[in-house]
Amino acid sequence: MSVSNNAPWEDDVEYTRYTLLFLYACIIYSIIGFSWGALMGGIAELRHFVDHRAHGQLIVRAHTHVNLLGWVEMAIFAAVYYFVPRLVKRPIYSLKLVKVHFWIHNIGLIGMVSLFTIAGILGGTASVSLPPSEVEAVIKPWLAAMGIFGSMVLLANCIWGYNVFRSCVGWEKDVPSSA
Repeated sequence: MSVSNNAPWEDDVEYTRYTLLFLYACIIYSIIGFSWGALMGGIAELRHFVDHRAHGQLIVRAHTHVNLLGWVEMAIFAAVYYFVPRLVKRPIYSLKLVKVHFWIHNIGLIGMVSLFTIAGILGGTASVSLPPSEVEAVIKPWLAAMGIFGSMVLLANCIWGYNVFRSCVGWEKDVPSSA
C-alpha cells in the first residue's frame, strides 16, 4: 500500500462508495418523482382519480415522499457526508452507521411509497361501490404497515443525525492553535 498525504476520508473507498450511493439514489428518486408528477398532471383519468376519489390523495402523498425523502433528502445526505469530514478535518464517526442509514432509509422509503400507493388505489376503487366506513376498513391495514416503514425512515434519519453529530463534536480540539 502506498503512503498518501491525503486526508483519511479521501482514501476510504467504501466511504466514497456510500456517499456516491446516496447521490445515485437521489438521481433515481428524482427521475421517478418527476415522471410520476408528469403522469399525474398529464393523464386526465389519473388526475381525476387522485383529485376526486376517496383516498386518491394517498397516491399524491406517495409522489411527495419520493420527491422529499428520496430526491431531496438523499441529495442532502450525500452533500453532508461529503462536506462534514472536510469541514472538521477528520473522518466520519462510523462508516457502519453510514451503511445502516443508507439501507434502512431506502427500505423504509420504498415501503412507504408502495403502501401509500396501494392504499390510494384500493381506497379509490373501493369508494365506487362501498360506503366510507368499509373503504376505511380496506385501507387501514395498508396505512398501519406504512407507518412501520415511516418509522424506519425516522430511525435512519436519527442514525444520520447521531453519526454527523459525533463526527463534528469536539472538532476544535483537533485544530492547532495559531498563537
